[in-house]
Order: sequence, then structure tokens, then C-alpha cells
Amino acid sequence: MQQLPERRSNQMRTEATRAALIAAARDLFVEKTYAETGTPEIVSRAGVTRGALYHHFADKQALFAAVVEAESEAVARSIEVSTPIDLPAVEALVTGGEAFMTAMAEPGRTRLLLLDGPAVLGRRAMDEIDARHGGRTLREGLAMAMRQGAIRRLPIDALAALLSAMFDRAALEIAGGASEADHHAAVRAVILGLRP
Repeated sequence: MQQLPERRSNQMRTEATRAALIAAARDLFVEKTYAETGTPEIVSRAGVTRGALYHHFADKQALFAAVVEAESEAVARSIEVSTPIDLPAVEALVTGGEAFMTAMAEPGRTRLLLLDGPAVLGRRAMDEIDARHGGRTLREGLAMAMRQGAIRRLPIDALAALLSAMFDRAALEIAGGASEADHHAAVRAVILGLRP
């Protein structure tokens, strides 16, 4: 029994150190870009040692991957919170798409996930991360809508890939200053066009 509080304390410290590194790295990657951020800056901002960084992450790229994973998870959480289970399937797809664009408006997120992420980690790694988070929510929504007959039956992988590209492009356009309302309206029209 005496070891349990110590074990919890060590685990809490470990989680806190990891979270501090991810938060510091995210801030610096957004402020300066991945390429311009050095590990000494990250550990200084996080208030930890360089040894702590390399205890948790093999290198800066592994830390960047953890930042991207956390950002992708946050986007998926926003989509899930915005689309209650009792929402009609097509409306859930529309609402989920709007929630994605809203979540991507978080400062720095579009660059992290849509620009720097593929450049640093590669398209394949980004697709794997997306499949665990935002891509997963989209595929689940499409599958449910098809099962309910709310949208036409189409090859789900192709449809998910094309819609995902549309959402990503909309997020990039909005981040560049384009009208969010216009993109929401266009996304809505595309999704409603999938109805039988």
C-alpha cells in the first residue's frame, strides 16, 4: 500500500512532463514553425531538462507527431460534441463538417495539421493519425447515413477521402481569410446532394 501513492505520484509527474513538452512544442511550432524551432527552446519553455525531452520522445519529429496527434484528437472531440447521437444522419454529417471547420479555426491548427504535418511526418503518417480521429468520425457518420438510407450507397473509402479533402481545403481557405459562411453553405450543399 505504501508504494501505490508513490507510483501514482510518479505517473502524475510523467504525464505532467509529457503534457508540458507537448504544450510548449505546440506553442513554438505555431509561433515559429517546426523547422525554426529548436529543442533547447522547447525544453526551456516547458521548464524541463533536455534529458526529460529525450526520455519521452526519440527526437523533435516524434514530439511533433505527439502534437499533431493531440490536435487531431481535439478536432475529433469537437466534432463528436457537436453531433449528438439523436441528430438525423445527414444533419449530423453537415454539423460534423461545420464543427470540423470551426475546430480548425483554432490558431495554428490548420498549419500544424494541413501544412507542416504532411511536410514533416509524410502523407501516410498523417492519414494514419486522421484515421484514428477526424477521419474516423467522418467514416462513422457516412456509414451510419448509408445504413439508414439517408445518403446514396457509394464506395465509402473514396467518398470519405473526397469529403475529407473538401473539408481540409475549406479549412485552409477560411484560415486564409475566405468567408466561413460561404464554405459552410457549400459544404452543406455537397452533403445534401448525397441524399437518394
